[in-house]
Amino acid sequence: MTSHAEALARLPAGALPTPLATFWRERAEAGAPMRDRADVLFDTLAILSTLNADAEVMAAALLDALVDIEPLAAQAKVEIPERLQVLLEGQRASSRVWALHRDHGGGRNPEGMRRLLLALVRDLRVVTIVLARQLSRMRAAWRLPAEEQRALAQLTRDIHAPLANRLGIWQLKWELEDLAFRVLEADTYVRIARLLDDNRSGRERFIQSALAQLREVLADNGIAADIAGRPKHIYSIWKKMRKKDAPIGELYDLRALRVLVDDVPSCYAVLGLVHALWVPVPSEFDDYIARPKPNGYRSLHTAVIGPEGKTLEVQIRTREMHAQAELGVAAHWRYKEGSAAGGAAMDKRIAWMRKLLEQAADAAKDGEASPLQGMDADLAEERVYALTPNGDVVDLPQGGTVLDFAYQVHTMVGHRCRGAKVDGRIVPLGTQLHTGQRVEILTGKTAEPRRDWLQAGSGFLASSRSRDKVRAWFNKLDRARNLQAGRDMLDRDLRRMGLLHTDLQPVLGKFNAATVDELLVLVALGDVGPNQVGRALLELERAAQEAAAPAASASTSIVPPKSQVSASKASTVTVQGVDNLLAQVARCCQPLPGEAIVGYLTRARGVSVHRPDCAAFLRLAGIQPARVLPVEWGAQRGGQQVAIRIEGIDRKWLLKDITTLVAQLGLHVVSLHAEQVRGGHGQVHVQLQARVPDFGQLGLLLARLESLPGIESARRG
Repeated sequence: MTSHAEALARLPAGALPTPLATFWRERAEAGAPMRDRADVLFDTLAILSTLNADAEVMAAALLDALVDIEPLAAQAKVEIPERLQVLLEGQRASSRVWALHRDHGGGRNPEGMRRLLLALVRDLRVVTIVLARQLSRMRAAWRLPAEEQRALAQLTRDIHAPLANRLGIWQLKWELEDLAFRVLEADTYVRIARLLDDNRSGRERFIQSALAQLREVLADNGIAADIAGRPKHIYSIWKKMRKKDAPIGELYDLRALRVLVDDVPSCYAVLGLVHALWVPVPSEFDDYIARPKPNGYRSLHTAVIGPEGKTLEVQIRTREMHAQAELGVAAHWRYKEGSAAGGAAMDKRIAWMRKLLEQAADAAKDGEASPLQGMDADLAEERVYALTPNGDVVDLPQGGTVLDFAYQVHTMVGHRCRGAKVDGRIVPLGTQLHTGQRVEILTGKTAEPRRDWLQAGSGFLASSRSRDKVRAWFNKLDRARNLQAGRDMLDRDLRRMGLLHTDLQPVLGKFNAATVDELLVLVALGDVGPNQVGRALLELERAAQEAAAPAASASTSIVPPKSQVSASKASTVTVQGVDNLLAQVARCCQPLPGEAIVGYLTRARGVSVHRPDCAAFLRLAGIQPARVLPVEWGAQRGGQQVAIRIEGIDRKWLLKDITTLVAQLGLHVVSLHAEQVRGGHGQVHVQLQARVPDFGQLGLLLARLESLPGIESARRG
């Protein structure tokens, strides 16, 4: 009986460093836990050899047979080369996909599982390993209990057979499909096998006989051609019977020949010779050269009554057409599996690997090194594949957020979304997801999407499809409600900027709005951000001030007191018409660069800079209006400390989520204090001191804080 340790002899010389090979053999001989029986491991390596796998792939398949190879090697201080570590990591990732399929997916979303596998695997050579191992396991599945056989066969039919099909590894594809079909549909398999007029070996002998006859006829007529034959396997016969709703006797392609020639005239010349050699079947001729399929596939298909009176299909095409059909947009798996099979990025990834496999076969024939050796999966998938709690795969664009995930699951799930957990932890709705993460959406009873989800700077939605769904929700509301919502959103931002009662007419043209009401609707629907309107008004006001100021008037830069600089590196403030004065940012309202400001000349502390709506400033200006000075922010801007008051419901990780959010925005937390509200039924009051560069960043911070689960409001304190 063969042993696992003997499998080392199947590896090419030098595939494993000597210390690693010795370590593996000692563990195998000591009876360490293995993933498969020795005969399955031997068969896996033999299949990889037929696929022209390089030494690294063979070595990685052998190493992964030992359970927990990496921690065991680390414990024994035996180094595993980095290239082999990547291949082992890919096999672990594939094991996670199998577990998901077994525990949750179970055939409900097999395409998503296949995409997840290809997204998780960094080195695509791993796919050839998992296909070879699965075929070996299916060949030995008869030893397993019935339930385990069915689980293995279901996984094969959902994941492995379609992948082998897409990669063009037809020999693995048909055997995986037939073995899975024999387990999952045993009665049907036996019935179709009995309906065939002879066994598989008999069909193969028939193909060889027909092939020899056609090759002789073509040679006699001076046509150079490559001819290949194939008997149709049982699973494919069953699918064709179901598709055509026809008995097996009405299928004309149970046996087929494929003829490859140099040019189109030769295709039609071969067609004439085929029809002269054998009797054609009426109505079974398709000219996909003159009339290509919608996907670009081109070929001549005809059915004839071949040797022994048995039907035979003949496909005739040029070598260029064959290459296009095998590797281009007309690939066989496309028109077999339909448009749902994947996007352009997945197509590119699959076609790339298929080309490498063909190059590996050519290199093996010529005795050269395989081009697969040392390859990287540099065609990284430009998608994110996250998982629902039930194991279904959700496809998102790169940068997709938790809220995008909710809308991808279902529109109403997004509308009702109130929070989310990623891998068991509550996270903000704007959290970007990564492939393989498991997401649970927390929903409310009613649909209540928020308008700030539409604002580009809020970071809630990365997918245009998700934004369209939110926008469609608000479009259904009546105009009066949209007007009021737009007014409320705009007033809230303009109040912060001291521009509450500013005329909006001068900035309408900038947003392609004919009226103020139209601008308010644009704000309500998220097409225009309220902060954009505020910035436009500030720019307009600044331009008017510059135009009104005398050309020769001097502007003096006033440096704030040292205490202010050390606290927050306060921005330079320019006081027009006054020289040699100190300036300081008022602590009562703490204006930020970008906000409208006004100065008040104090008796001992220079110019105090306030927001125009500051209550303290309005009181002082009312008493002594002559002390009011025009001021503006200078070109140099630093950080300014600002107090923020947060009200919400106390929960675990609340303060950590707040500080994480501030850090993600590139801001600095000066202090953070939280206390529970007495009699507030779990209410909490948080006082945050943060250093913010300008008003725009403050507005973004407040909006993102209010999006955190459990936070009811975030305002300047």
